[in-house]
Amino acid sequence: MKNFFAVILSLILSTSLMAAGSDSSSDSSKEGSLYEDAVKLVKRAGKLEKKDNADKAKKLYAQAFDKLEKAYKSDKKNPDILNYMGFTTRKTGNFEKAEKYYLEGLSLKPNHNGINEYLGELYVQTNRIDKANERLEVLKNCNCKEYSELELIIKTKGSKVY
Repeated sequence: MKNFFAVILSLILSTSLMAAGSDSSSDSSKEGSLYEDAVKLVKRAGKLEKKDNADKAKKLYAQAFDKLEKAYKSDKKNPDILNYMGFTTRKTGNFEKAEKYYLEGLSLKPNHNGINEYLGELYVQTNRIDKANERLEVLKNCNCKEYSELELIIKTKGSKVY
């Protein structure tokens, strides 16, 4: 029985040491897993928000942002990372910084549906309906849920749908 535990323990230790020493792995897979982990945190935070647990949600958004920031360091041309950086920053209340991330993402991909929707939501939150309508106009022909979601938020300005 002792041998069994010794074998298991050595397997665990060798696996963790190999993982810790695997800096030679590609940056893109590392960036991808950071991005995927961040998206999972964002989804969990959204569920907490729906349950009126804003404090815990903000903590998860902040954790997600940290992962996204690391992913961005190795992939500065990915508008999806910038979209989520803007989203998590907006959800933690820093609208100015969030707007910068969204605009940077749009400079890479001007027709990015998610960024246009979320930037429009930010404009509604900051009472810039004219700018929100500009984002809606960009989405007009996309035949996508982002258009209808932003349209609803603009129409129901004042009620917290975002």
